[in-house]
Amino acid sequence: MTQLLYIETFGCQMNERDSEIMAQLLGEHSYIQTSLPDQADVVVVNTCSIRGKAAHKAYSCFGRYKKLKEKGHDFILAVTGCVAQQDGEALLERMPYIDIVMGPQSIYTLPSLVAAARRDKKPLVATDLSADFVIPPFLPNLAEGAPHKRFITIMQGCDNFCTYCVVPYTRGREISRSFGDILTEATHLVSQGVKEITLIGQNVNSYGKKGDAARNKTFPELLRAVAAIEGLQRLRFTTSHPKDLSEELMRCFAEIPSLCPHFHLPFQSGSNSILTRMNRKYTIESYLDKVARLREYRPDIALTTDIIVGFPGETEDDFDATMQVVETVRYHGAYSFKYSDRPNAKAADFPDKVAEEIKTERLARLQTRQEEIALALKQLEIGKSVEIMVEGASKAPANQWSGRTGTNQIVNFSCERKLMPGDLLMVEIDSACQNSLRGKMI
Repeated sequence: MTQLLYIETFGCQMNERDSEIMAQLLGEHSYIQTSLPDQADVVVVNTCSIRGKAAHKAYSCFGRYKKLKEKGHDFILAVTGCVAQQDGEALLERMPYIDIVMGPQSIYTLPSLVAAARRDKKPLVATDLSADFVIPPFLPNLAEGAPHKRFITIMQGCDNFCTYCVVPYTRGREISRSFGDILTEATHLVSQGVKEITLIGQNVNSYGKKGDAARNKTFPELLRAVAAIEGLQRLRFTTSHPKDLSEELMRCFAEIPSLCPHFHLPFQSGSNSILTRMNRKYTIESYLDKVARLREYRPDIALTTDIIVGFPGETEDDFDATMQVVETVRYHGAYSFKYSDRPNAKAADFPDKVAEEIKTERLARLQTRQEEIALALKQLEIGKSVEIMVEGASKAPANQWSGRTGTNQIVNFSCERKLMPGDLLMVEIDSACQNSLRGKMI
């Protein structure tokens, strides 16, 4: 009998990919996805706790499903992701109407957990983190999602233990996926018409370093192997840690034609004293040296980053050093956030917390300047002819389309003929907006 599944996803690309996997696993047991949670037989909430705001959103979401249950709607409510791993059984104590609490390593058992919860009528907790966990082989069903581009998980977890971060506690230690399984999945996707693949992990640069299922293959070797798949047009990856950025990986940007000239390289703070307190294991001088080397290999590379404002002990001089990095590197985009204490993370116990109003003011100053830089970089594209990959048609006005450059810039343009997502074409840029470019087809 066909049943309905609703999934609500918060957070990063890892969570997005996990949600796709869970949808497919339940799809193999006659579940189809719905956009209406009040009609679903199973509701899955895939949570994020990387920052306090993300965790609060998840808890607010749980309250909505409690009201649905109080109205008599009988469904299985499963919570996964970092909040589930972090809070475990305590989540059930606070919210006994939840039926399943499962960590990221347990998502592959979701069908059996749903069956057990329905059969036994009692809540289940599956939050064990195993250092021996092996990411199972998985071939995606392309019935869901954009057919022209997909994510592939190449590793899970993190060994860095940055003092502000919960990832080692919620996703466990670094585990690389089998080199062969990744290539099999990538080949399968391209054979089904996928044009662009993004390799994802908490720190893709350290893929294979532990001698696990990757069998001592390096991340650059993986990039070259995936890029060699016939029919793949574009290759991307995220996220990277600067300390693990090798010369071999930098060379890939010059030597692999399908590797897009876009690199997300978090620096978090421009102050060496703050970087030390964050346990980032690099100096800002070494970071800037790697940025310079990257630009030698690929002068047109677009860099984006992550920045934390108001880390405990951050002085005005420390913040000025962060602003100086922004001025020096000139990022195409930045994810910037106010520091917030996270459970288990060491920085939660640090003294010298920065006042909320100071964090707010610094963040506003940073974001204003970064937006100015990003717009100026977009304006430099005016008059250039760039290759874009079509994303899709705009809902309005008619004959408007959207695509993405290799540098990950959105381009909106007019075209009267029908295009398909994944089509590659040339567009001449004629204007720049804060979040996108505009152009005309050549």
